[in-house]
Amino acid sequence: MRQRPRIALLALGAVTVLGLAGCSAIADADPGTGSLGGAPAAPAPIFDAAPALAKLETLPVKGRAPKTGYTREQFGPSWSDDNGVEGGHNGCDTRNDILRRDLVDLTYKTSTKDCVVATGTLHDTYTNTTIAFVRGQDTSTAVQIDHIVALSDAWQKGAQQLSPEQRRDLANDPRNLQAVDGPTNS
Repeated sequence: MRQRPRIALLALGAVTVLGLAGCSAIADADPGTGSLGGAPAAPAPIFDAAPALAKLETLPVKGRAPKTGYTREQFGPSWSDDNGVEGGHNGCDTRNDILRRDLVDLTYKTSTKDCVVATGTLHDTYTNTTIAFVRGQDTSTAVQIDHIVALSDAWQKGAQQLSPEQRRDLANDPRNLQAVDGPTNS
């Protein structure tokens, strides 16, 4: 078994015990003076971690599933507006939805009903840089849309068991997408 979960559980137990012990002392304080006078507080109950650790030992630790069968196409067309997540079926593809959400000082391509982002500024949270976005064949890659949980990683951790519609929604879910510096993301 890996040691991190066990150490984390023990640390959580220790913090809980210390927190409860400190709370009983504060509850006994005189509200007027803040004094802890009076009878000493009863000792805090001792946390027995053994039952929790025994239960933790029963949890299987699994590795990744193989990438067998993974292709990007398993998640539907890139940046499809035909999805069931926030922004789906709004007339704009997912890439433009995320650009519109994450960039500032936006301008739009004419005749697109403020759908296709033409220019904007990205304050990239990964690199702490400011990137000027200009739509174009040679410039659009300056800002890419990153899957925070990569689709191949999702596939290896269970997405292969999702329906095609659920995988399409996962690929276009704005909660898992972020505009980022293109060269860094490559």
